[in-house]
Amino acid sequence: MEGRLLTVLVCLVSTVAIVNAGDPYFFYTWNVTYGTASPLGVPQKVILINGQFPGPNLNSTSNNNVVINVFNNLDEPFLLTWSGLQHRKNCWQDGVAGTSCPIPAGQNFTYHFQPKDQIGSYFYYPTTSLHRFAGGFGGLRVNSRLLIPVPYADPEDDYTVLINDWYTSGHTALKNFLDSGRTLGLPNGVLINGKSGKVGGNNEPLFTMKPGKTYKYRLCNVGFKSTLNFRIQNHKMKLVEMEGSHVLQNDYDSLDVHVGQCFSVLVTANQEAKDYYMVASTRFLKKELSTVGVIRYAGSNVQASAELPKTPVGWAWSLNQFRSFRWNLTASAARPNPQGSYHYGKINITRSIKLVNTKSMVNGKVRFGFNGVSHVDSETPLKLAEYFQMADKVFKYDIIKDEPAATITALTVQPNVLNITFRTFVEIIFENHEKSMESFHLDGYSFFAVASEPGRWTPEKRKNYNLLDAVSRHTVQVYPKSWSAILLTFDNAGMWNIRSENLERRYLGQQLYVSVLSPEKSLRDEYNIPLNTNLCGIVKGLPLPATYT
Repeated sequence: MEGRLLTVLVCLVSTVAIVNAGDPYFFYTWNVTYGTASPLGVPQKVILINGQFPGPNLNSTSNNNVVINVFNNLDEPFLLTWSGLQHRKNCWQDGVAGTSCPIPAGQNFTYHFQPKDQIGSYFYYPTTSLHRFAGGFGGLRVNSRLLIPVPYADPEDDYTVLINDWYTSGHTALKNFLDSGRTLGLPNGVLINGKSGKVGGNNEPLFTMKPGKTYKYRLCNVGFKSTLNFRIQNHKMKLVEMEGSHVLQNDYDSLDVHVGQCFSVLVTANQEAKDYYMVASTRFLKKELSTVGVIRYAGSNVQASAELPKTPVGWAWSLNQFRSFRWNLTASAARPNPQGSYHYGKINITRSIKLVNTKSMVNGKVRFGFNGVSHVDSETPLKLAEYFQMADKVFKYDIIKDEPAATITALTVQPNVLNITFRTFVEIIFENHEKSMESFHLDGYSFFAVASEPGRWTPEKRKNYNLLDAVSRHTVQVYPKSWSAILLTFDNAGMWNIRSENLERRYLGQQLYVSVLSPEKSLRDEYNIPLNTNLCGIVKGLPLPATYT
C-alpha cells in the first residue's frame, strides 16, 4: 500500500514480513513428505512437515496475517485444516472437502488466514483421506496482543503437549480396512508429542522446568477416537483457557481431554527437584492404554517415581468435571472488553436442531450419519458449487429434519447440507443413542456448551441449561446414552463443517455442512473467492463469478 514500508526477512524454512502499519504478516513454507518413524517401536510410514513428526508449532498472535505455502510432495491429494480458527468471512481457508479442492500431488497451495479477535490453543491436521492416521498434525497457538491483558502472570515458558491414540498400521491399510466394510479395533497405543514412553525406561525429557517457576502447558487431543486423561505426578494443573476462552481458574489433579479439544493449564515447579512423569491414558475403552513423558527439573539427575497417579473411573466423574468448567466473565479476550459482555442467555432461540448419531449397514458395509443421512463428499466442493450458482447440480439443502424420527433404522448416502439463516440464534442438540463416547466439532464458530446430561433430550431440559457462564468453545463431548446442547449465533457467512471427531465415524459419513448465506452478497459479510483457489469438479476451468463489493 502507498506510504507503507514493508520489510521482509527471509529464512530457510520461513519468511517473516514485518509491517509498519496495520496487522503484521508472517510467511511460512511447509514441505509435506512421507518419512519413516517408530512412534510405538514399529517402523511405519508417517507424514512429515518440514521433516518433523509431529509438524512444527505454528505460533501467532491475535489478528496476525498467517500465510503458509504448502507443497504437497505426497503421492495423493492433500489438505490441511486449522481446527478452532474461525476464519471470519473466509471459509475458503478452512481446508475441508466441502470448501476446498485438495492440493494435487506434486503441487502447492498458499493458505492466508487471520485469527481475527481470537486467542487460545488449537491444532492443525490433514482432512484428506485418512492422512491424520499418519500424522501431519501440529500445535497452533494464538497469543494475546501485548495491549490486551491476560488473567494470569506471564509464565516462564509455554509448552505444547499433543496427546493422541495411535495405530501401527499405515493410513492406507486402515483406509482399505474401512472401505471393505469393517470397523477399526482398539488403537495400539498412546503418544505424547509423537513419542511413547515407558516407566523406568531411558526417556529423554520432553520439557524442563526451573524450581519455583510457573509454566503454561497447552494440551490438545489430536487423536482418532479415544478420550485421554492427562495428569502430572505430584503436580496440580490450574486450568486457565479452553479452546479460545479464559475460564475460571480451578486446580485439577487430572483432566479428561476429549478428541479435538484443547486446554491450557499452568503448572508450578514447587516439588522436589527431580524428574516427573506426565501420563496420558485412554478412557471409556475396553482396555486402558497409557504412555508417559518426562518433565525434568533443571539440574536434576533423579529418576521419576514408578508410582503413577491413577486414571479416574467411570464417565460420571468426567461429566462432573465438564460441569465445573466456567467462562471467566471478567477477563478480556482478544479485545479489551470482558468476555462475558455478550449475554447469550437472554437471546431468543429461533431454530432448534437435534442431531442424532446413526449407525447402519449400507450395501453390506458399515456407515455412520446424522438423522438417517450418511454424508459423502462430492467431487465438487459444496461451497464452490454454491458460489458458482450450481448447487442444484451437486447437493440439496435440508434433506434432514430439525426433529429426527423417533426411530432411525436405515441410512441414505448423499451430501448433507443444512441451510441456516444468517445471524439467527440457534440451538443444536447432539443426542448419542450408543454406548460409545462421542465428540463433535463445528468449524467457523465458537459456541456455548450449555448442558450435557444422560438420557434423551426434551424441551423441558432447557431449564437445566447454564445460561450465564457456559464456556465458549468449538468441540463438545457427548457421553454414552446422553445428549449435549450448544447455543450460537450463525453470524459467520460461509459453508461450515459439523463433524464427529471420531475419525473412523467421520470418514464413514458422520458429518454434515451448514450453509450460512448473507443476503447482501457484500464484502461486509464474506470475502471473495481467493484468486489462487484450486477449481475442480464441475467448476474446473470456469471463469470466476463477479466479485462482491
